[in-house]
Amino acid sequence: MTTPAAAKSASAPQTPALPYAKPETLGLAHARLQKMSDAFKREIDKGTTPGVTMLVARRGRIGWFEALGKQDPATATPMAQDSLFRIFSMTKPIVSIGIMQLVEDGHLLLDDPLQKFIPEFADTKVGIERDGKLELEPLWRPITLQDLLRHTSGIGYEHVGTGPIQNMYLAAKVSSRKYSNADHARIVAGLPLLCQPGSAFNYSRSTDILGRVLEVASGKTLGAFLTERVLAPLQMTETAFHTSAANAGRLAEAFPTDPWTGAPVKLFNMLEQPVMESGGGGLVSTTMDYARFCQMLLNGGTLDGTRIIGRKSLQLMASNHLGAEVPTDSYILPPGHGFGLGFAVRTEPGIAPFAGSVGQFFWSGIAGTFFWIDPAEDLFAVFMSQGPGQREYFRTLVRGLVYAAVE
Repeated sequence: MTTPAAAKSASAPQTPALPYAKPETLGLAHARLQKMSDAFKREIDKGTTPGVTMLVARRGRIGWFEALGKQDPATATPMAQDSLFRIFSMTKPIVSIGIMQLVEDGHLLLDDPLQKFIPEFADTKVGIERDGKLELEPLWRPITLQDLLRHTSGIGYEHVGTGPIQNMYLAAKVSSRKYSNADHARIVAGLPLLCQPGSAFNYSRSTDILGRVLEVASGKTLGAFLTERVLAPLQMTETAFHTSAANAGRLAEAFPTDPWTGAPVKLFNMLEQPVMESGGGGLVSTTMDYARFCQMLLNGGTLDGTRIIGRKSLQLMASNHLGAEVPTDSYILPPGHGFGLGFAVRTEPGIAPFAGSVGQFFWSGIAGTFFWIDPAEDLFAVFMSQGPGQREYFRTLVRGLVYAAVE
């Protein structure tokens, strides 16, 4: 039996496909897209990844959709267009859209203080290292919902950095899927912030906290809210916080050890229903499901006549919200980029070591998934794999290969 937060079983209707067209009719060079395919076949042959999927769409149609390699290195099952992936932080843009829907409904303001919805954050302190000791200081101002959306809340991530606060996150086991969203938020509220709210960009568990805000503001579980307001309207029938046992033969898996470092790779079980519905990284999805979300974004907030988010709200989300006064010296953000409300945003035509357009916005998942929206070229792309150690390399590789095919 499934719940609103569980993906459809294999016998349920599959996600409706977006329309297709020959690449040449979309201004995409077939021969160059074939070079993209060849490049990833080489990576698979080298043992860099078990398999990948790649989808490129332009002018409202899919021009290239390919599944390569194996779905699971432990079996002979080939990667398929409908293979299921842990999308981790590609959950964040979906949750961010949900927050903006409540802003549009008049339930939230972007400058609302977080403590209005989660009172424990009124007592949160900032941790400052002095002479090898961590001292706690009061907040200069409350954390706002805008801070959470743009990662200027001061909240951290246990895997981004190795300082004493990150170690406190590890000790608190904040990554456990056995906490409720409410318990997780209370635990994070009891940990020191990395900096004063609004003073720096720190990629973080902020979107997990937004997931709890959605629950408090809507009176629904995060999974139920996302299903009702985003996933069902977009017919993303296979995106959820876990999937049915009937789909056990469709799960994409990583190598048990990283092919470059030999380090063990541990990813969550997609068949297990978690207690915590992680707004920052808990969703399971397929390439086509996420492509429907991307096409909605590229369309300015609508798909198949259904409006998910207002055009101006989405424009605000896809704008840089950091400004010159907020440091962005983080490996999470490539050079020439800022961060909006749930997405990274390209701000310069150059500087970054890969092609793109000013105004494109995107995000990725720690296990190897990636998407970007390029309004200037009327293009989006979705890349799926399950290989945490290769994610940065593949993101840069696939960007260059797709843009080489744009005519």
